[in-house]
Amino acid sequence: MKKMKIAVAMSGGVDSSAAAALLKEQGHELVGFTMQLWNQRRNVNVDEEGEPMPSRCCSLDDVYDARRVAESLGFPFYVLNLEKDFEDSVVNPFIDSYLSGETPIPCVACNSRLKFESLDKMALSLGCDKVATGHFARVEYDEKADRYRLFRGKNHWKDQSYFLWELKQDQLSRTYFPLGDMLKSEVRDLARGADLYTAEKPESQEICFVPDGKYSEFIDRYLESVGRKEDIPEKGEIVNTEGDVLNEHSGIHRYTIGQRRGLGIAHEKPLYVVQIERAKNRIIVGEKEELDCPSFTAKGVNWVAFDEPTEPVKASVKVRYRHDPQPATITALPGERAEIVFDEPQAAITPGQATVFYDGEEVVGGGWIEKQSE
Repeated sequence: MKKMKIAVAMSGGVDSSAAAALLKEQGHELVGFTMQLWNQRRNVNVDEEGEPMPSRCCSLDDVYDARRVAESLGFPFYVLNLEKDFEDSVVNPFIDSYLSGETPIPCVACNSRLKFESLDKMALSLGCDKVATGHFARVEYDEKADRYRLFRGKNHWKDQSYFLWELKQDQLSRTYFPLGDMLKSEVRDLARGADLYTAEKPESQEICFVPDGKYSEFIDRYLESVGRKEDIPEKGEIVNTEGDVLNEHSGIHRYTIGQRRGLGIAHEKPLYVVQIERAKNRIIVGEKEELDCPSFTAKGVNWVAFDEPTEPVKASVKVRYRHDPQPATITALPGERAEIVFDEPQAAITPGQATVFYDGEEVVGGGWIEKQSE
């Protein structure tokens, strides 16, 4: 690849650090950027003693780690304060989604609507040719189709194409994923070989603004902190699919489709949350087979591999990150929507989650799960 000026997104973790080291080794001119997204000292994330709770993702320590890597590799480094944009574009939609009875995945919106959009603008203003990140995914240009295509990373267990389906063609044209053909072990070796401070740094699994993973408690604290305490969902009924009241729930934002624990119901067979009805403020539970669903609709659909199709498309479809893609037929609907019909019913299809369509290794497109079929 020709030598380029590349803006590198530096998260402070081993992946982005290794990506920067690889690009530097290849002779590219680099400019590093880290995004300050969430103020951990707002007293929204606190422990039992009221002390700020540390996060292993997007924290101030990560900013310091990213700066240290940039200095060791010898390229300029900048911090973008995007806290307000992050709160408006990611945190508030995450909370509103939970309040409406959905189970959102904020990392998709953060990647496409905040990180890549902000970095892209900054990169263009500095005359950069590409924006590089440490994502495990691949982008290739199809000259015949005059289109950029998105593919899964070589390491399927670490593949992050699921979080990138919202990227548009203009964004993909300026995106570069140096680690797309590498395994995680190879990335660690690369970081060690470059003597990077982050080479042995553990991975972050939690959502950056909810470091303890307790989403409902975060929502309660956040709403109280911004004067929206009245929006905290009230208690309501837990009913079976026949409408019989079995128990009382403590707020719909504390439940998700497929949940089994915490229902407080004695039953001869295990019960699971099969539906959340916001309008009636109730949780509907059923037995395991009642989680199975043959089809659903998606909104905000982005077609990556081609323009919106006029005929049904056969693809393998994911309905959550760790879901094995399953064969389905996708039919485009008006208003950037689509209907997805599986060859075999799938369990726990959850409104608010992302769904991604694959043709082998290629990302065909994706959308946001809107509702299950009736």
